[in-house]
Amino acid sequence: MFKHRTLVFLEDPVWIRVSSLSVILLFIFLADAILSYWVPNFLEYTYNNTSTVGLIMAFSSIAGLSVDLIFPQILKQVTVKKLILFAITASFIFSGSLLGSTYAPYLLLILFGMVVWGIYYELLIFAQQQFVSDSTPLRYHSGVWGIIGVFRAFAYFLGPIIAGEIVPVEGKYALYLALIFALISFITLSFFHKTHDRVLSIEVDKVNIFKEFEHWVVLFEHVWPIIIMSIILGIIDATFWSVGAIWNETLSESHPIGGLFLSSYILPSMFIGFVIARFSIYKGKKKLAEKFMLFSGLLFAALGLNSGAYWQVSFVFFASIFLSASYPLLEGVYSDIIARMGRERKHMIGLFASTSSVAYIVGPPLAGVIADFVGEQLTFVVLGISTIIISAVLLIVTPKKLLLPQEEIQRWKD
Repeated sequence: MFKHRTLVFLEDPVWIRVSSLSVILLFIFLADAILSYWVPNFLEYTYNNTSTVGLIMAFSSIAGLSVDLIFPQILKQVTVKKLILFAITASFIFSGSLLGSTYAPYLLLILFGMVVWGIYYELLIFAQQQFVSDSTPLRYHSGVWGIIGVFRAFAYFLGPIIAGEIVPVEGKYALYLALIFALISFITLSFFHKTHDRVLSIEVDKVNIFKEFEHWVVLFEHVWPIIIMSIILGIIDATFWSVGAIWNETLSESHPIGGLFLSSYILPSMFIGFVIARFSIYKGKKKLAEKFMLFSGLLFAALGLNSGAYWQVSFVFFASIFLSASYPLLEGVYSDIIARMGRERKHMIGLFASTSSVAYIVGPPLAGVIADFVGEQLTFVVLGISTIIISAVLLIVTPKKLLLPQEEIQRWKD
């Protein structure tokens, strides 16, 4: 039975496309994971102020939010392959600007790198959402996100280990490694280029940021529970990749196991995605994701009970198990909605992508300020308590089905 299912999986064109895209993304994510760990520590080493680190990192998301307003109106007949190629190019530019900043740490050069980083991230979001919504059946959406999440998790699990244990924070080796992984992703994309050359139905229009924002307001009124949930999950992630990276370094100095703090946050995603894909969950995804987020908040709050490395690593691991289940379920909800929107799906993709930008604009500075007042450890306690409250409210107010204003959407002119 297992052998039969494996053969069907390998022969199914949908899963062949998913697998090839996941391999391409793996190397892009590896480059990004190394930089995501290295950047906040480099900035802390350079400026010696956690709040400043948060503000600089938030600059990339301000750029990303701007891109979210523009992309839906300027992308025309763009394949997934081209979107990923643009992202790889942005990754090269970002790594190059960071390499330059190690020789001359000018603020403008660092901010330029942050802008490119923000653009790179939005390109990847658009590519993944377009791929899942356009190339996979509705019933597979959560499962596909689960599989992509496994590859992403594997990369972000290895990234902190590579950057934190193998290369020094103040050195340049992490940047060279990131450039190598970006090059490998380009070679892999070239190998699978025919698989992702399918043209997507996106048409160009004159850029009108106010018009796009009006579309977002209309959509937000109908899907606001999942928007709020996306922002909270994004803030949690932003906190781990800013204050968490610094706390990881502190814990590693007290005990070797402490160096796995950030990796233990990523580790559950390496297997939970397979579980979500196995059960093919396509009903009740919203409520289930909210429950999982609530449980994760309870465990984050428990980080304040003990500062020992084993306690910190263990509780982050268990909290992340629930978070890792929330992500593909929530992304599956988005893909379901995007698939229902037809040619106007690009506006929903832009709104979805903007939640990450908003989270990374708010998250790092907010976490940095809290850390300056209460310390890195208690920052996660505040994060956990806030997650508990918001999740409980969402469980009460989220409707069973999110209805779109289809008649109004049909009147939108591209």
